[in-house]
Amino acid sequence: MGKKGVYSKTAKPRSKQQRKYNSTPEQNKRRSSRNKARRAKPCPGKDVHHKDGNPKNNKKSNLTCQSASKNRSNNKRKSSATKSKVKSKAKK
Repeated sequence: MGKKGVYSKTAKPRSKQQRKYNSTPEQNKRRSSRNKARRAKPCPGKDVHHKDGNPKNNKKSNLTCQSASKNRSNNKRKSSATKSKVKSKAKK
């Protein structure tokens, strides 16, 4: 890798987009929050699950350990429920 922000001519377009996205301040804050949760509740081989669904709430009482597949299926369920609520409000 060369200098930060300088892409090689052979880099794939997707990797350029990914590097650009990962360097945004918003994404840096999200990554920092995930890392804080991992330090607060170490779960070797598992994901840290936020009980209230708020990834910025890293209190120990809000964190649990879950398998990766279960944690990700929970997140999908929550996001689809939120989308359906938004759609129902739009219909009214």
